[in-house]
Amino acid sequence: MLSGDARLNDLSDTIIGGAIDVHRAVGPGLLESAYQACLVHELRTRGLHVETQTPLRLVYRDLIVPCAYRLDLVVDGQVVVEVKAVDRLLPIHQAQVMAYLKLGGYELGLIFNFGAARLADGLRRIINTKRTSPE
Repeated sequence: MLSGDARLNDLSDTIIGGAIDVHRAVGPGLLESAYQACLVHELRTRGLHVETQTPLRLVYRDLIVPCAYRLDLVVDGQVVVEVKAVDRLLPIHQAQVMAYLKLGGYELGLIFNFGAARLADGLRRIINTKRTSPE
């Protein structure tokens, strides 16, 4: 039986492999929505449960914003996937995903920049080391 970390790493590897296959098949130059649709299809054919446009709430003091953000994908309830199609990833993209991880209590986030010539150059793996359950 695999530990939680090993299962998360296997899940991450499966997601990354699916994204690479999508990028190889369609290449750069499309809209984020096209890549997202292809990636959802690819991951589901690999037997993964994929939620799209998942609302993420924000709690600030006594204010609750039920849908402050929408996560591109949540895979198997554990991994947040952010799909980009930009010239290059910026630090703000990583900060955005880290905020999603903290607000949602997720441990792992993946950013895929399908605008990169090689998807490996447009991949970021972000770990939330201060994981807590969302309020």
